[in-house]
Amino acid sequence: MASRNTSDALANFDLTDPRRRTLLKAAAASAATFAAGALLTSQRAQAQTQSNGKVLRIGFQKYGNFVVLKAHGTLEKRLAAQGVSVQWLEFPAGPQLLEGLNAGAVDVGTVGETPPIFAQAAGVDFVYIGNEPPAPKGEAIVVPHDSPIRSVADLRGKKVALNRGSNVHYLLVKALQHAGLSYADIQPVFLTPADARAAFVQNSIDAWVIWDPYLAAIERQANARVIANGEGLVRNSQYYLAARKFADAQPHVLQELLAELDLVDRWSRDHIPAVSSQLSPLVGLDAPTLELALNRASYSVLPIDAATLDYQQQIADTFTELKLIPKKLVVADAKWRTA
Repeated sequence: MASRNTSDALANFDLTDPRRRTLLKAAAASAATFAAGALLTSQRAQAQTQSNGKVLRIGFQKYGNFVVLKAHGTLEKRLAAQGVSVQWLEFPAGPQLLEGLNAGAVDVGTVGETPPIFAQAAGVDFVYIGNEPPAPKGEAIVVPHDSPIRSVADLRGKKVALNRGSNVHYLLVKALQHAGLSYADIQPVFLTPADARAAFVQNSIDAWVIWDPYLAAIERQANARVIANGEGLVRNSQYYLAARKFADAQPHVLQELLAELDLVDRWSRDHIPAVSSQLSPLVGLDAPTLELALNRASYSVLPIDAATLDYQQQIADTFTELKLIPKKLVVADAKWRTA
C-alpha cells in the first residue's frame, strides 16, 4: 500500500477523454513504465530459483500483513522443511504488483478489490486464492479541512485524485452514483499516493480518494476531512492472488502460505500497538497513525466463496458499463479450482 512516483503519462491519463484508449492500451502503457524493472527482477528471481531449488516469490506493498509476516520470519521456517525458500519483492501499489505477476517476477501477492478486475481484463493469468474480511472504513474520499465541499454531491466539476485501477477507483464510482452523480461529472486526476498527497496539500486538486495508511496520515498530519468512506458502498477487501501456473504446480506451498498468514493476521488483530511499533520504521509513519489505520483494518484469511466472486463480478460489470474495461469479464474464470 505504499507508493512511488510513476510516469507523468500514467498520472495524466484521462479515461473520460472521448479519445480514451482501451484498457489493453492503458495496461500496455502502464507496463512500459514497469516492464524493464519487472523483467530484470524476473531474471534475477529465475536465476535464484535455478540455483536454490524451489523459491516462493511474494509481491508485497510496504504496509500490510505481508510486511508483518516478513518481519516475523515464520513463513521461511515453515517452508524450509519442504526445501522452499522465500523471496520478497516490494511494489508501489496493486496495479504495479499485478504487472509484476504478469511479467513473471512474482508468484503470489496481495491487492485490493479493483486491481484484479483491470488485470483480468488485460489478460493477466492469475487465480484468487484467498481474501480478508471487508474493511470499508479503511478507504475514503477526503478534502482539505477548510474546503467548501461538504458532501460527495459537491464534487461535480471538481478535480478528484486517485490511483488508477486501485481499490478506491470503485469506491469513487459507487460514491458518485449514491450521490446522484456520474463518473463523467467529475475530473479524475490519476496520481500515485505520493503525488496525490503533494497535490492535496498544495490545493491543486479538490479531493483525494485514498486508502490506509495514507488516509490515516493525511487525517492526522493535514487535518483532512472525510466526506465519505466505504461504509454502505463497498467492501474494501484485500485479495491474495497467485500466478495460475504456480498455483497449479505448487498448491501445497500456497496452502502453507495462507495458513501461516492467517496465524500472523490473527496475532496482529490482538496486538495492534505492537504491530504499529513494528511497522513504524518500515513504513515511515508514527505508531499512533498506524494504530488508527490498523484499527480500521480486517483480520484473518478466508477462502474464496461464491458471494466473493459475485461481488467481484459486480465490480467488473460496473467498469464494463463505464467502458473502463473493453468487454464483459467472467470473474469466476479466475477461481482457484484446486482450493
